[in-house]
Amino acid sequence: MSLFCMGSAPVEGDGFSAAQLSQFHSVRRGAFFSRSTDGGETFSPAINLSNTIAGAGKGRLSRQRWDNGSLDLVRGPEGFLYAAWTEYEGPLFISRSMDDGVSFSAPLRIAGGDASPARGPSLAVDAQGVVHLAWAVGEDQRADIHYAISDDRGESFSPSRIVRQSSGHSDAPGIVVDRKHTVHLVYAESDPVFFQRYNIFYTRMKAERDYFDQPRKISGDHTERFQSVSFPEIALDEDDHLYVVWNLYPGIQYRPQGLGCTFSQDGGDSFASPVLVAGTGEPAYGSSGSRQGSLMRRLAARESGSIAVVNSTYRAGESSHIWLMRGRVE
Repeated sequence: MSLFCMGSAPVEGDGFSAAQLSQFHSVRRGAFFSRSTDGGETFSPAINLSNTIAGAGKGRLSRQRWDNGSLDLVRGPEGFLYAAWTEYEGPLFISRSMDDGVSFSAPLRIAGGDASPARGPSLAVDAQGVVHLAWAVGEDQRADIHYAISDDRGESFSPSRIVRQSSGHSDAPGIVVDRKHTVHLVYAESDPVFFQRYNIFYTRMKAERDYFDQPRKISGDHTERFQSVSFPEIALDEDDHLYVVWNLYPGIQYRPQGLGCTFSQDGGDSFASPVLVAGTGEPAYGSSGSRQGSLMRRLAARESGSIAVVNSTYRAGESSHIWLMRGRVE
């Protein structure tokens, strides 16, 4: 099993160790990739995939607001790797490696520009090597999630299409593909007013179809303590069970203070009632969730309902922590 980490070295835990580890992160001068073939003892020299002085890894919502961690990395069949990232200036790029990360292709521009900046790319590869790519769009109060595929191992991509049009603002997609070739997608969507309360929605596209189902809200109702949610992430275990986590916000203008979670054991037909992830939501630790990489990965799953979640907490002037939480869904 290979474990890929976005922005920090992977943490080894029961059932989550890896023979090959990879890092993909962004700094001021580009998006960088590094790998380890000795279980994390050493890492190769970093490869600059973007070779730019633009804001690689930044996903712009507006001129005044953006999120770091706007990048993704996934491994497909036969050792192919795919890396996607956006720049503050708006374009979305993808680069591929056909030799398990030894070298990468020149970046291929997929979408985005200054007037309609792409953000939050999410990648998945199915067993046939088809690459699935979803992303959000900034500078648009009624933005929708975009989706495209590549059936030639990332050499080219289909024209993008909108997953589902809505009157709200859709953001931060997460995508996985199961063994039946069903595409599962989650994202956050606000009320019609920009940057107001968000909910988490789920939709899927089965192999025999060419369209996504009507999205369903899976984050439950807002409570007095948590009045908004955002930045969902989805993972698939070896039994094709789905797991979703997201940030919980005490108010629209507040930092998140916990993580919500739900799961599906029937391929997305139904989801369990959402719960607070144990070990998160403690006010004494301050805000939770990354202050820099809100779009980055933090969830892993394996067979038999075992999951791992990485979360950070910050209390100004006092403390900062990174937490690894492991659990099991019975």
